[in-house]
Amino acid sequence: MRRLLIDGQLVDPGRHFPSINPATGSLIEEAPDATIEHAETALRLSPRARVGSPLLAIGAAHFLNRRFNDAVPKPLLAIQADPSLPEPYRFLASCYAHMGRLDDARDIIARLRSITPSVIPNASYLRKPQHRELFLSGLRLAAVEAG
Repeated sequence: MRRLLIDGQLVDPGRHFPSINPATGSLIEEAPDATIEHAETALRLSPRARVGSPLLAIGAAHFLNRRFNDAVPKPLLAIQADPSLPEPYRFLASCYAHMGRLDDARDIIARLRSITPSVIPNASYLRKPQHRELFLSGLRLAAVEAG
């Protein structure tokens, strides 16, 4: 079994979450879900640090694990931290769509369109096809609802 070295400890990569590029807010790769705890610890220990990327990573991890209620607050906070990054809007809209909150999803898509014309990105960075389809299907539903 392959194990990863994270913060000087070997971690079993049995659970997964996406790793976010802090410069762009885009997802780089999937990494162990255990990093959710590491991101939360980093946020707690670095209160003055930019919080958007770690919050998006945590929210995306919950989203990809279909824990939509746990996911929603994180991209909302990431948007507050940096409203210019499109990725938190995309995850939030997809999450709302999967929750059946189509009016909220439509509103988020409208806000996303004010930032970028690219509502549905190339999601090849999500290596698992089921994660990619979960993300994109929610975005497609939200975008159709938004007109």
